[in-house]
Amino acid sequence: MNQMERDFRADGVAELEYLDGEYRVVRPGSFVVCSVTGARIPLEALRYWSVDLQEAYASPQIALQRFREMGFTPK
Repeated sequence: MNQMERDFRADGVAELEYLDGEYRVVRPGSFVVCSVTGARIPLEALRYWSVDLQEAYASPQIALQRFREMGFTPK
């Protein structure tokens, strides 16, 4: 692993396994990407995700929008 790869992992996109009420870090990083908007979500600000879809969301409104699209909630 070279210096750039180390920096990317520490400061780049994290890979997470989303669990009920928590997540497990598969590959370290400082943020994840919202699956709907593409916005960067710092790990310390991550509050919304789907265990079933293994996706992160930037806000509760965005999560609800995605759940409706997938038919998980009534429209």
